[in-house]
Amino acid sequence: MSTCEHLRAADDPAPHTTEGCEECLEIGSSWVHLRKCLTCGHIGCCDSSPNRHATAHHRETSHPAITSFEPGEHWRWCYVDGIVG
Repeated sequence: MSTCEHLRAADDPAPHTTEGCEECLEIGSSWVHLRKCLTCGHIGCCDSSPNRHATAHHRETSHPAITSFEPGEHWRWCYVDGIVG
């Protein structure tokens, strides 16, 4: 797989919650898939979800990389470079 400086430097913080998308849980919304921020552990919903909270978190914080928070999925994504790692 490809990599970039953001994915090479990415940490693996503990998730803020294991219950689901943080913002969706607060507003009573649903999600399709979950993503974990590799900077702070924020759990947000994917871009196929109605609210796209993982991408919104990136835009608000500039945290560059996420990983899938779905069982059995082991990929990472860099928003800055558009690379899957």
